[in-house]
Amino acid sequence: MNHFTIKDIENLCDIKAHTLRIWEQRYELFTPKRKKSLHRIYDNEDLKELLRISFLYHSGHKISKIAALTPEEIQQLVEKSSLQKNNQEAYVHQLIEAGIDFDQEKFEQIINSVIQQVGLERCIIELFYPFLQRIGLLWMTNNVIPAQEHFSSHIICKKIIMAIDGLKNIDENLPAILVFTPAGEFHEIPLLAANYFLRKYNNRTVYFGINVQQQSVEYYLQHQPVSCVYTHVITKLTEDGTENYINWLCKKFPDKNITLSGPAGKCIEQIPPNLRIIRSVDEMITFAKKRGEEYKLST
Repeated sequence: MNHFTIKDIENLCDIKAHTLRIWEQRYELFTPKRKKSLHRIYDNEDLKELLRISFLYHSGHKISKIAALTPEEIQQLVEKSSLQKNNQEAYVHQLIEAGIDFDQEKFEQIINSVIQQVGLERCIIELFYPFLQRIGLLWMTNNVIPAQEHFSSHIICKKIIMAIDGLKNIDENLPAILVFTPAGEFHEIPLLAANYFLRKYNNRTVYFGINVQQQSVEYYLQHQPVSCVYTHVITKLTEDGTENYINWLCKKFPDKNITLSGPAGKCIEQIPPNLRIIRSVDEMITFAKKRGEEYKLST
């Protein structure tokens, strides 16, 4: 059983801690447990209940009306509202619930439903990324154990890999884009998403995956025809930092276009001439489309 602070609940449910306290006192919506220090703590069931209340509240339902409902009625109203509005926020909340509970059937059912409705590209943008952003707040505060992280990440990775495998083959004569994360970077979902977007929009990629040693990258680039290097960095790599690694890559291979995405791009103060920094998923998709069109015109 996990325990969450009121700050965790605020971040996950997008409701201010002050508002949560008012609701607790005025409507007796929930009764959080308290530590010896009297600080509020919430368990899994509290989180799930508050996610549902948050969804209804942000969908326009008055809190006084929500407070008058039983938990079963709240659940039924959430299901009804999410079906009527095709509301992605509801799916994000449901995915968090399923991830916390290790409910694989429900987790996959939610993902499959969204993919069927809007396709994988929008599923990545509207479901996976918001989910990872919210759940990442729990990982950073150690309120989601590693098993839950692996559970959620594995299923999402599997869905993206299956979609990549289903894409049409790309002309092997096209120049390749080497896709990887450097040694020390283990976040694979954003990298797989980038690989999916690149492949979907007619780019040939060579996927090295995560935590790739510098010498492996160097060897491949020295011996194989590659026009572009794509890397995604979230965490701090080493004591030398991301900027030194990217500078090495750009200087070592001045004839290659180096593309960096992820939060670590903010650390780059001086941008080498052959470096492109991608700062959002929209920029990523635009990059993939533009490069794919250029390849198409050149053949």
